Amino acid sequence: MIYLLLSILFSTGLFVIFKYFGIFKVDILKAIFVNYIVAFTMGFALAESSFSINEVPNQPWFLGAVFLGALFVSIFFVMAMTAQKNGVSVASVAGKMSVVIPVFFGVFLYNESVTILKIIGIIIALVAVYLASVKEDRKENKNAGLLFPILLFLGSGIIDTTLKYVEVMYVSEKDVSIFSGSLFGIAAFFGLIILVIKTIKKREVFGLKNIIAGVVLGVPNYYSIVFLIKALQNKGFESSTLFTINNVGIVVVSTIVGILLFKEQFSTKNKIGVALAIVGIVIVALA
Repeated sequence: MIYLLLSILFSTGLFVIFKYFGIFKVDILKAIFVNYIVAFTMGFALAESSFSINEVPNQPWFLGAVFLGALFVSIFFVMAMTAQKNGVSVASVAGKMSVVIPVFFGVFLYNESVTILKIIGIIIALVAVYLASVKEDRKENKNAGLLFPILLFLGSGIIDTTLKYVEVMYVSEKDVSIFSGSLFGIAAFFGLIILVIKTIKKREVFGLKNIIAGVVLGVPNYYSIVFLIKALQNKGFESSTLFTINNVGIVVVSTIVGILLFKEQFSTKNKIGVALAIVGIVIVALA
């Protein structure tokens, strides 16, 4: 349970950091790249066992790490395009509602329990995520297509589902740091390719501000993944239950932080969503 709580807290920390990125006009792509380098370094520096980087390609989880690393970078851009074309509200809802995908696969791949109470809790949690996330967004384009929201929904869900599958099948407890570090290292490689292409098109100074921002982001980002994997390795939690509590928990804590730290305004709909989220978490946990 402690790993799940830590994962929620560190994931919420990412929300806070990204909020400050907007305030301080940080170049998100450059900060994301540095963040991946930091998380990659931490993974190998904090490894539970001695390990050579040359051994990574021979590990049974390596292909899964490559797939996830590429997805990490891809979904980041899909999220940005969704926010630009469809609005921030749509991007937020599409990303968080994707929890239904790992929940679905948890039931059918790992024969996890399905009870009436659990189904009710998950449905309440999904409604809560929608109500708590949706905002009045003036930038929302009513004529925008559904391509990017659908890609964001599918991509976010596939990341969680793949992470669970690779963890179950290939990642031992002593390899969590190495796997996480490799995952971020591969994401950094793909991010570097994109940065090089952008630099060729438009030469820009990297900027000390972006490096510092990336370092600040990298630490909680690394721990958010590590603690999520460790929570998934806890046999006392089914993945369908864990992903529901994790995603909805992040929504609740992020909303509270937004109110207290950034004085954000929330509608009655958002407040009902947070209340329902707490009810949904309790029901799913009890189920």
